[in-house]
Amino acid sequence: MDHVSHEQLANSHCENHDNVGSDKPIQELLIEGAGCASCVGKIEAALKSVPGVLDASMNFAQRTVTVTGAVESDLLLKAIEHAGYEATSRESSTEDELLDEKEAADLVYYKRLMREMAIALMLGVPLMAYGLVVGEMSVSTTTERISWLVVGLLTAGVMFISGKHFYIGAWKSFWNHSANMDTLIALGTGAAWLYSMVVVFAPSVIPDMARHVYFEATAMIIGLIDLGLALELKARGRTSQAIKRLVGLQAKTARVIRDDKEIDIPIEYVLLDDEVRVRPGEKIPVDGIITKGHSTVDESMLTGEPMPVEKSVGDELVAGTLNKSGSVIFVAKKVGKDTALAQIINMVKRAQNSKPPIGRLADVISAYFVPVVMIIAIVSALVWLNFGPDPVVAFAIVSATTVLIIACPCALGLATPMSVMVGVGKAAEAGVLIRNGEALQTASKITAMILDKTGTITLGAPKVTEIHVMQGGNESEILRLAAALEQGSEHPLAQSIVESATERELAIPLVSDFKAIAGHGVEGVVEHRRLLFGNEKLMREHGINIEDAISVAQTMASQAKTPMYFAIEGVLAAIVAVSDPIKSDSIEAIKRLQGNGVRVVMLTGDNRETAKAVAEKVGITEFFAEVLPEDKSNKVAELQKMGDIVGMTGDGINDAPALAMADVGFAIGTGTDVAIESADITLMRGSLHGLADAIAVSKATLRNIRQNLFGAFMYNVAGIPFAAGIFYPLFGVLLNPVIAGAAMAFSSVTVVTNANRLRLFKAGDH
Repeated sequence: MDHVSHEQLANSHCENHDNVGSDKPIQELLIEGAGCASCVGKIEAALKSVPGVLDASMNFAQRTVTVTGAVESDLLLKAIEHAGYEATSRESSTEDELLDEKEAADLVYYKRLMREMAIALMLGVPLMAYGLVVGEMSVSTTTERISWLVVGLLTAGVMFISGKHFYIGAWKSFWNHSANMDTLIALGTGAAWLYSMVVVFAPSVIPDMARHVYFEATAMIIGLIDLGLALELKARGRTSQAIKRLVGLQAKTARVIRDDKEIDIPIEYVLLDDEVRVRPGEKIPVDGIITKGHSTVDESMLTGEPMPVEKSVGDELVAGTLNKSGSVIFVAKKVGKDTALAQIINMVKRAQNSKPPIGRLADVISAYFVPVVMIIAIVSALVWLNFGPDPVVAFAIVSATTVLIIACPCALGLATPMSVMVGVGKAAEAGVLIRNGEALQTASKITAMILDKTGTITLGAPKVTEIHVMQGGNESEILRLAAALEQGSEHPLAQSIVESATERELAIPLVSDFKAIAGHGVEGVVEHRRLLFGNEKLMREHGINIEDAISVAQTMASQAKTPMYFAIEGVLAAIVAVSDPIKSDSIEAIKRLQGNGVRVVMLTGDNRETAKAVAEKVGITEFFAEVLPEDKSNKVAELQKMGDIVGMTGDGINDAPALAMADVGFAIGTGTDVAIESADITLMRGSLHGLADAIAVSKATLRNIRQNLFGAFMYNVAGIPFAAGIFYPLFGVLLNPVIAGAAMAFSSVTVVTNANRLRLFKAGDH
């Protein structure tokens, strides 16, 4: 086997780049210094103000921002820097490299936070223990002043080493006329340290009762918040498992055949129409069509179905699926970012980056929250100074500091993106691809689901479903002869006859003297016997007695089957029924939807009798038949006018307008690209169970978001009055700044942990 240099491959890749298709102008930036949800709006606004930027969407949980628009990355980085943050461009990397880079950066940041936390707590914990064991940290004598001066300088070192990022972030926010989480932490810890240093240097200006130092509060708060950030970062890493698993499905190399030689090359250098060989146990590197060989392929990553699928010449292969048994050669038809797997990864990422309406509400709250909290802190301090007991200055400092620290809205900012990331990932694992956060939220509210019949409820391909043999006949013999006759026909139903015989591994003989009779059927000679196959008119024209079979044919027709008469040498031998069979799990899936209180409606262009038969079989009481393609979207609008939140499920090009019109459009992944592009959610398996799964995941995710928002917001709302000292006159209780810092830090961890509970969620066993 030959090998080629990467330089040769790169040149070849560049020369043939037009074959691959141009990439969309999308860049991804890694953000540093974003501490809370209010940062998201500032960063997005800064990027959107750059000429040429069409859209900017930040994933706060991952600290990444996706920018759409043909703009130089340097301009984007300058805009973010001007807004008070730092960023690095990741536009030139592959998806695999991006994740590796992100993991490496997160690991470095995690280690740094843990180191800084350890330094801060090495000072803070002994100081707190001293306060608990020895007593109050007051300053009276010269010895105490010297001792606390040393502690104050050590605390300043902790502030520089372990808390520098908070103060830099606060200064940048101040410089840009804004405030964020860093502002609150910097003001709270800075005020405690400055007050303590005033006590050390000029104790005489402070009343005796107020000569307390709060160095332990500054060190402990910085240490605990660093620990909270580190634990949050660790937990955040688990939420991106869906993307990691999808990227892990990609093959790293491909074995292509060029100039009659097989060479192993990186998959990014595979070109359109390259011949690719895949051996047993290897992943399919790119999308293509088999030209040689036969195998079974594990497509569970695409469909969620565990059973391998038989593949032979003419069948499609999808990148990331696993070749199980045979060796095949296929022609590459979609490479690079055009493969189905790459599109799935992009769809999941876009959905994780997007915000449902409930999430945008959290961003708005956070944007106003910080300034409001600062005002409350000032008012609290003024109230203590004017109306509080001695030492008023100490009480004022403690209450203002505690308010600033406990109100940090970082948990509020994490509440939505964490849940969305996990929820979209869970849906992807079940073969349900959600395009955006709005669809994720709306799916939980669906009250009516419209199902297209053909290809959605049914398989979308006619099959021989019944052979009624007349006296003395043999079913396999009838099917063998009928398939021989239909080999020469171009009628849509003819292929189903031939396929059924092939599936039964019947030997199909040759036909002679073949004749197709438009609107009637076909005739010909097979194995020296004249055969007729068609409708009632064909039989009557040839004088064949069918009186005993008419009732059987009518029964078949009432069951949504198409009956065809088969005669051998002028005698009726059988009635062959062809129909579009209902998918094996459609009935159970529709029951699941109805059990969840969803009104299920069927829509079809078929005649009313066929529609009625299918509807009765699957348990649908409401259906519309003989609906023209252009009228499907009107039916969606009718239900919407009645007050329903409408979901539409379809697989064909003619379903696209209705999918776009619906509140949530569901496309069957086995359907057309147009339908998939028009829909909000794609069901990769082609099973209607995906609808119930999507709704279940949507409800679970929304429930999780509400839990997070309630926990984070109520924590802040309840904590602020407590911190301000509202309960002091009643119970003599005042919240310690250290406890506030610990609670604030671990509230973020709680939110992230609650979001990760979604990973244990199961949409349903079926």
